[in-house]
This record gives sequence, C-alpha cells and structure tokens, in this order.
Amino acid sequence: SPAMQEVFTTINKLSSTDANILILGENGTGKDVIARLLYRCSPRYGKPFVTIDLGSIPEQLFESELFGFEKGAFTDAKKSKAGRMEVATNGTLFLDEIGNLSLPMQSKLLTAIEKRQINRLGSTQAVPIDVRLICATNADIRQLVDEGNFRQDLLYRINTIEIHIPPLRERGNDIILLAEYFLQRYARKYKKDMRGLTREAKNKLLKYAWPGNVRELQHTIERA
Repeated sequence: SPAMQEVFTTINKLSSTDANILILGENGTGKDVIARLLYRCSPRYGKPFVTIDLGSIPEQLFESELFGFEKGAFTDAKKSKAGRMEVATNGTLFLDEIGNLSLPMQSKLLTAIEKRQINRLGSTQAVPIDVRLICATNADIRQLVDEGNFRQDLLYRINTIEIHIPPLRERGNDIILLAEYFLQRYARKYKKDMRGLTREAKNKLLKYAWPGNVRELQHTIERA
C-alpha cells in the first residue's frame, strides 16, 4: 500500500546513516519487524542487535538489566554480568515500549545516552558504550511530554527520525497480502493442504477493522 511504501522509502533513505530512530504505531502493527529491517539495512548489520521490552522490566531490575552488575552488588549477584547496553556496543539497541518508562528510569537512560557510558551496579568504573538506538512505543509520546510523564530532553535524544507505522485498517489490500503470507506459513506448520483464500474470505477480511492490527490477523489465520 502507499502508506507502507512511504515507510520503506524512509528506511531506504536511512540505510547509510547511524541516526537514532523512534517508531510510532498502534499495538500489533509490526514495530519490532520494522526495527529489525532498519538494523538489516544499516551500517551496523552483522553487529549485535539487542532487544529490551521496557514494559516488562520491573523498575527495581531496570539498572541491572540495562547496565549490568558486579559480583556482590546485591544479594543474588553471585557473578558479574554485562548489561544489555554493554552487550549491544558497536551494534543496535532496540528499546520497545519506551513510553512505559517511569521518570526515574528515563533520567538514568538519558544520562547513559548523553555520556555514552554506563556504570555496572556495584562498580565505580565507567564502561564506554557505542550503540545505535531504535525505540518504539504505542503511546502518544508528545502527550506524555505535555502531561509531564516523559522527559522532553530524552524525546529529543531518541527521535532524530520518526517513523509512523500505519494501522492495518489503513493499508488496503495489504490485508490480503499478509493473510496469504500467514496462510502459507501455518499450512506448512500444521501440514494442511491450503490452496489460498476464497473470494468470500477476502471480502470478510477487508471489511473488518482489525483493532489488533497485524498480530490479530496472524492469530485469526492460525486459528482458522
């Protein structure tokens, strides 16, 4: 669809750059897929690609996950461990659902990005980092800034370029392209002889609004 062609045009333009990217879009639109495509088209392809789902990390574990820790830094720290930012050095760090970060965690992340270094928990020695940031959120991040729930200076750091992923309902016949792709995948997985979609099935797929976007379509085809 024209909407997705525009996304791919932007990705092609970014293929020779190291700019930080912010991907915006509803749940289930494929922000993680676009992040991996950006990585594959970047100068850092072949280097580490590290993903962190910030919505699933408890605040008390944020620093140890992101920055790592030294042996003895806390009760269960029986050996030293590198954090995700350190592991991603020279590569790409994908921070998914960044809109879920609390303000204290935002402050710590911003400091690491600005100084390009981190300190493992329990250590006073700074570790240099060199990562290309790709962030994603389904939240209205500018509204969060206006409400005081997201730091404006952090937003400036992570969105050199913004990519908006359109919802599935705005992608026209892409619904059929994706449905046929998932049909082939699950026909192979479940060893079913599925030749394709009927005209009636296509019409039903096109008439539905898909509030869960591509993820909902994928699950629908698998269930069918």
